[in-house]
Amino acid sequence: MGSKNKLKRFKENETFSNVYQPKREDLVNSEYELKGQWNTSVFKNNNPLVLELGCGRGEYTVELAKKFPQKNFIGIDIKGARFWRGAKTAIENDISNAAFLRTQIELVDYAFAQNEVDEIWITFPDPQIKYKRTKHRMTNSDFLKRYKTILKPDGVVNLKTDSEFMHGYTLGLLHGEGHEVLYANHNVYKQEGSPEEVTSIQTYYESQYLEQNKPITYIRFKIK
Repeated sequence: MGSKNKLKRFKENETFSNVYQPKREDLVNSEYELKGQWNTSVFKNNNPLVLELGCGRGEYTVELAKKFPQKNFIGIDIKGARFWRGAKTAIENDISNAAFLRTQIELVDYAFAQNEVDEIWITFPDPQIKYKRTKHRMTNSDFLKRYKTILKPDGVVNLKTDSEFMHGYTLGLLHGEGHEVLYANHNVYKQEGSPEEVTSIQTYYESQYLEQNKPITYIRFKIK
């Protein structure tokens, strides 16, 4: 994407009513004004709140919002020029239960209050295969602790990935730390019984993976 195009998207994001872009220092050094107030201030209802972490273009956030109008969805990514597409689609189609937050995932517990979130989706994260990149894996122990803080006691996390490494790493970590694996599938499009929201929504890259016959894996779990 050209730099001019990026700048145009950044500018347009600033005009979107469904995009929130707090500065890092505002999150870390002070109590963020929307922390604990997302449903009240943004969605104006008390419906379940669902996050997509590392939402990329925002396709999954938007499609989940369309499929589940009785829930509120927030796509989170640091790359605003990417989720511009999802934010624009939501506005153009009057999807009022989808919003986007531009921030780093490691600041998620600064943006949301304890027990504020009902569910988390992590879709096709970078598996960070090299050992020295372990701290950046979005299902490592440190990230799970952050998620547990903001999730309700019965809240769940969904991991959908094309990376067998990420799938295996996460399963091993979950079992090793005593978390509750509710469902695990090594190939959601080949095995019966896969949850409908997992197979009926596909990202742009996911459709490419499927054309290459790459298996898509899925885990649903609770953090203890």
